[in-house]
Formats: sequence, structure tokens, C-alpha cells
Amino acid sequence: MSDYERYIVDLVVTVLREVAEAPEKEQQPSTAIRLALRVLLPHCPERWPLTQFWDGINGTHEIGRAQTVTASFNGIVHQLHRSGARQVKR
Repeated sequence: MSDYERYIVDLVVTVLREVAEAPEKEQQPSTAIRLALRVLLPHCPERWPLTQFWDGINGTHEIGRAQTVTASFNGIVHQLHRSGARQVKR
């Protein structure tokens, strides 16, 4: 994986982190989120955290949304570390 690809993956993770940490009432641009998840698709061996993130971000129950988005975001980051698309920051 090139440095440029790693830069893009890190940028996408930053976008998803901001979405995950935003209050539910704050409207999120769904096109940007879909694009971010699509960019990560080749780097995540399992799709469940990507689909779960999408489902969670569109959820209407505030606590359930927060829990789903947080868990799926952590799953995405874990998958990226396992696939080598993202380095573990120490």
C-alpha cells in the first residue's frame, strides 16, 4: 500500500470519527459518509462494521445510534489495522 493510499484511509477514518462524535441532531451529509465507507471497502476484510456504521448513523434512537456507531467505528479501525491499511499509533 502506498503512502498516498494510507493518507486517504487516515483521512476517511478522521471523517468517520467526526461523524461518530457529532450529536444526533446535527445533520450529516449522507453522500460523504457513503463515499467514505466505499473507500474503505477494499481495506476491510469483513463488511459488517461498514454496514453497521451506515445503519447506525441513520438510526433514530439516540442511545442506540451512539452505541452502534461507536462499536462499528471501532470495528472499522480494527479491520484496517488487521489488513495493514492503517498503522497502530503508539
